[in-house]
Amino acid sequence: MKKRLSSLAVPLAMFALLAACSKITQENYDELKTGMSYEDVRAILGQPSSCSDVLGVKSCTWGDAKRHIEVSFLGDKALAYSAEGLR
Repeated sequence: MKKRLSSLAVPLAMFALLAACSKITQENYDELKTGMSYEDVRAILGQPSSCSDVLGVKSCTWGDAKRHIEVSFLGDKALAYSAEGLR
């Protein structure tokens, strides 16, 4: 039983470390400003989880369905942004 618990400890510790390093935070959301470039937003939030482009508006999401930040860009400038589930 001890060996089984220790084999679970490593993946659990790695998951906790990754969750603690997430850039999807209220503090980072508060740094976003309308007019920021895509690269400026990416410097704050990291690589987006997904992006789509419709009629010249690029919408990118960082995070998952429960906890995310979404930013819409017109050209290379942030037009609007929203968040859900931030801590």
